[in-house]
Amino acid sequence: MIWSKGMLDGYEVWTGRTVVMEMAVVPELGSRVISLRNRRTGREWLVQPVGGLETNEYASSFGKRDGSGWDEMFPTINVCRYPAYPWEGTELPDHGEVWSIPWDAHSEEEQLHCSVQGIRIPYQLRKTYFFPREDTLRIDYAVHNPSPFPFSFLWAAHPLFQIDEGAEIIVPNELREIIISYSANGRLGEFGDIRKWPQPWVDNSHIRLNRTASRHEASAEKFYFAGELPEGTASIYDPVAGEGLRMMFPKEQVPYLAIWANYGGYQGQYHLALEPATGLLDNLSYAMHRQAAAEVPAGGTYTWYLEISWIDDQRRSEVFLIDRGPTNA
Repeated sequence: MIWSKGMLDGYEVWTGRTVVMEMAVVPELGSRVISLRNRRTGREWLVQPVGGLETNEYASSFGKRDGSGWDEMFPTINVCRYPAYPWEGTELPDHGEVWSIPWDAHSEEEQLHCSVQGIRIPYQLRKTYFFPREDTLRIDYAVHNPSPFPFSFLWAAHPLFQIDEGAEIIVPNELREIIISYSANGRLGEFGDIRKWPQPWVDNSHIRLNRTASRHEASAEKFYFAGELPEGTASIYDPVAGEGLRMMFPKEQVPYLAIWANYGGYQGQYHLALEPATGLLDNLSYAMHRQAAAEVPAGGTYTWYLEISWIDDQRRSEVFLIDRGPTNA
């Protein structure tokens, strides 16, 4: 069987595996992915919990989490109030609703189906995990809006990857600028500031954002690439280990890409997140006012997907040629 059900720390865990890839998800904990492992090399790509798995209360601070695993951020990331009728003024919690509430889950025909209902806004978010190839995990997403009013949302993947210094962040070659969402101690500037990618300061070659820094750097930044993406892809590659992973998604439905790079500057944690997103700069209200949020029509459904596949030395040149190009070197 591709999918099996077990228990860990008192929680139901679904595990899916092929000969090359293995992942595990905990539906009760916001459908959090707690493991994404390359079975050929043995590498675990997600940061592991410091202790046992724990429940987070609804609308609690995401900062109380231990900086592990992969959560879904929906329908906002930053706390905000929904700005449009009929939910105008409704407060949406930190990192959204769905990461801190239980999801339903069941397997069927080599697929794992997960779903959750909105608390303060009446939506249903669904995702389906399956393996289209031995080295590829695919997640199909769907947001259904049963109400007679349009509903806008911001979704972002939030996988906290285990990293080593010097890993390469590979994005489409056309990307040249970033917009700052957060920068510890203002190292890159303030919210909304625009900087160059991958070298934000011409006179400071030490800061190159397309390489992971040392945990001793004590920096932490969240930024989005400016404008909509030319193609839906982002990768990370460890040149020492000779392996990496690639994310692919439809740029028409998921037009933005963010990076959360925490090199010891936030709670002493060390990880990297590549975050495909349907909206801009973490705040749903901000995105809606700038026509930079996804919208589900009344009674409609909005769909997209995310694929994760492994990169090894054999595929390295192909991925670099497509995603990075010489200017990101």
